[in-house]
Amino acid sequence: MAEFNNRDTASWDAGQVRREERAPARPPQRKRRRRRRRMHPLLFLLLHLTFVALASALLGCAGWLLFSDFCSFNRSGTSPVEMIVEVSSEDTVDTVADKLEAAGLIEYPWFFKLYANITHAEEKIGMGSHALNTDMDYHALVLGMRSSAGNMTAETVQVTIPEGYTVAQTIAVLAKNGVNTEAALTEAAQTADFDYDFIDNESEDISRLEGFLFPDTYQFYVNEKPQNALNRLIKNFNSKIDDELLAAWQEKGYDLREIVTVASLIERETDGTDQANIASVIYNRLDGPGDKAGTNGLLQIDASLLYGLPGHEGAITQTDLETDTPYNLYLHKGLPPTPIANPGLAAINAALEPAETGYYFYALGKDNRHHYFSTLSEHTAFVQSDQYGG
Repeated sequence: MAEFNNRDTASWDAGQVRREERAPARPPQRKRRRRRRRMHPLLFLLLHLTFVALASALLGCAGWLLFSDFCSFNRSGTSPVEMIVEVSSEDTVDTVADKLEAAGLIEYPWFFKLYANITHAEEKIGMGSHALNTDMDYHALVLGMRSSAGNMTAETVQVTIPEGYTVAQTIAVLAKNGVNTEAALTEAAQTADFDYDFIDNESEDISRLEGFLFPDTYQFYVNEKPQNALNRLIKNFNSKIDDELLAAWQEKGYDLREIVTVASLIERETDGTDQANIASVIYNRLDGPGDKAGTNGLLQIDASLLYGLPGHEGAITQTDLETDTPYNLYLHKGLPPTPIANPGLAAINAALEPAETGYYFYALGKDNRHHYFSTLSEHTAFVQSDQYGG
């Protein structure tokens, strides 16, 4: 075994160190990056211009579509078409825009909403039915929905008119709810012109509106123009009439006012459960052989008698039956001169489609329902029995 030489090891180490110090240091290896290829400047300019042109074309096309909708150009290819748009107190600018779109009057409701908000259209648009047409631009549409009664920001009130109320009672309900004063509403009922041929604009009696103020639930402006408020009820009545059924009755010799008069008698004579039978008795007496039945063309309806005795209280007396007014159908044959109340839709329909019966009489029994009879003797026997009386 060779001897360990301490100097040899030291000598080698020292020499190795000297060699390494003299050798040049290796630089650290770096990751080589790929050299990016740069786009040719001309190609870049061409692509940039193409993008700008495309964006401009798209914006221009969109702008033209919006401008065309604003000016109604996109609907000018055809003759104007009229549409009715209903605006209620529950509507907002947003819902009005949706209704205009549904009616085909605009194509971009969001753009109309933007216009309406900028121009404060809610201060111009009012409640009611508005006749608009496809030739109207945004400005004309807003103006077409104006109402002299008020606008969408005005205070409103909901009013329910019960079936069978008279004109005077209806006016009292409207006044109580703040639609306008009773005096102003009464004056309008007497003197205002209403654009319906069944309203006698020559008369100055509120009875000219009797039967035509349709009982329903309405939204009115507070302090609304009286004529507008009453006209809304008349317009609602006009929309309820079945023109086909009315035409059939006109062929029989009855006009609209007479049909409504019959409906008003039905409304005031029954609670609504037997209106078609009441209608049959009225028409049988008007058209049938009344002399054989013992009625002689007299309707003998108490509700009409009482209408001609305003302020009457208590049971009908013999003096009442002998009081000569145009509404006393115990003395005067045929229908009263006007309706005696504002009938609801069920009574109107009963007047247009009565039951087919041979009845000429009816009387209220203790069971609180009407009993019907074909002859006077049958009717008299019932009245004299212990079953009579409600």
